[in-house]
Amino acid sequence: MSTSTPEGSRSSDDHCTPDALLHSAPSRDVSPEDLVMAAGRDVNPKNLEWARRKLETEGPAAVEKLLP
Repeated sequence: MSTSTPEGSRSSDDHCTPDALLHSAPSRDVSPEDLVMAAGRDVNPKNLEWARRKLETEGPAAVEKLLP
């Protein structure tokens, strides 16, 4: 059984999230949640605290350092 859905049978609510909403840009404010998600970690209090400390010391560049 196929799990794919033909384009014609998708509901009007089934759409892609715009790219600008999926990525943080260094020129914008980066939240601890952004950093946690960019690192591939679960959003939980421990990881949010890690991200807050990292953003305090490295600023928005902390996100860039996660990229390959």
